[in-house]
Amino acid sequence: MRDTSGTPRTPRRPRPLRRALLAVVGTLALAAGAAGAASPSASASVPPPPSGWTQVFADDFEGAAGSGVNTSHWQYATGKGYPGGPANWGTGEIETMTSNRDNVSLDGSGNLRITPRRDASGNWTSGRIETNRTDFQPPAGGKLRVESRIQVPNVTGAAAKGYWPAFWMLGAPFRGNYWNWPAVGELDIMENTQGMNTVFATMHCGTSPGGPCNETSGIGGSTTCSGMTCQAGFHTYRMEWDRSTSVEEIRFSLDGVNYHTVRENQVDATTWSNATDHGFFIILNVAMGGGFPDAFGGGPDAGTQPGHSMLVDYVQVLSSGGGTTPPPTGDRDAYSAIQAESYDAQSGVMTESTSDSGGGQNVGAVAHGDWLQFKGVTFGSNPARQFSARVASGAASGVSGLVEVRLDSRSNAPIGSFAVGSTGGWQSWRTIPANIGSVTGTHDVYLTFTSGQPADFVNVNWFTFSH
Repeated sequence: MRDTSGTPRTPRRPRPLRRALLAVVGTLALAAGAAGAASPSASASVPPPPSGWTQVFADDFEGAAGSGVNTSHWQYATGKGYPGGPANWGTGEIETMTSNRDNVSLDGSGNLRITPRRDASGNWTSGRIETNRTDFQPPAGGKLRVESRIQVPNVTGAAAKGYWPAFWMLGAPFRGNYWNWPAVGELDIMENTQGMNTVFATMHCGTSPGGPCNETSGIGGSTTCSGMTCQAGFHTYRMEWDRSTSVEEIRFSLDGVNYHTVRENQVDATTWSNATDHGFFIILNVAMGGGFPDAFGGGPDAGTQPGHSMLVDYVQVLSSGGGTTPPPTGDRDAYSAIQAESYDAQSGVMTESTSDSGGGQNVGAVAHGDWLQFKGVTFGSNPARQFSARVASGAASGVSGLVEVRLDSRSNAPIGSFAVGSTGGWQSWRTIPANIGSVTGTHDVYLTFTSGQPADFVNVNWFTFSH
């Protein structure tokens, strides 16, 4: 996370362990009721939304046995880490993630099947899928519910050493950056390891190591599966993020029974804002080895049995209350200040508190390849010919980049740009103008960012246009 005092920020470091290294399993354990538990192999339909809730995403993984996932919903994360990101997914896990059907496929009975495999040379492969969407968050004053019905790999004891199945979410600014964890927030709805009849829920945030969220452990809790073990059958894992209360809460439950709650007032306001004032994307994966299994005995080793699948019956996202409205269309005035944090979509950035005049938030962690989208910017019939943006930079000497304006598509040529390097600090603000081609009518505006270096090079507070 950036130092907002105006001093140069600490250089990027490899992303540390994202998982909770909980030393005591039993202290937070609550006996979950059997409500919601189903037979070991039954596949259920996505449940209808309860009264007052609206379904915003769902996948029930129906399809022919051996087929791949619906790529309009999901993308495969492959290899040993994100391009340009830390090795071994930043967690120390040892498998190579693939899109091969042996690792990730539908089972033909309404389930997703993620299966770790080991080849004759002892190399592990597995699967990891992520939602294409990165906008899952509760509406202002409302709630978001994310749940899945899952059977973790049915393997226990020595044969389960190193298994690490998980259902979790990462803050949208992580996608395309991969170095801003844990500030951008992580919500682990279900983690399991070593074949134990215990599941964990954790929020990661703040700075690492230590910091307000006790990283790399995070703010975590655990419970046991009752009625049948976590491995023996399906259970329903849910995160409910509630913005309708005076103190925002994120609640985690097993089979309808809440067992862990994280509250906004457990950390400082800036930490909470950086971790939650944006959308999230959903991840399903089975890792092998890494920091979390290491905390419970390590693995995998020669006695670990490959081939045990995590089965996922469905994933569902619901929204409630808050007066959700569609993205703006034609109601942004090009000639008034457009706040950077009011974007409709983005890649690679985060929001943070600003000390600039007027306070509020700015967009930060901006580096080469990042972008912001602002829908429905109205220019009228009198052409706009200039663009100005309020920017700050604490970039190191020699690090600079371009702030570019594009219309209607990120692939269109820029209509104007300006270069920016260090302004003396990440909260040392300056208004920089640039000439643009004549623009009339209503357009979606994209701010795109280009640099010859991978380092973050600019913060943006607001921008506007003029004649």
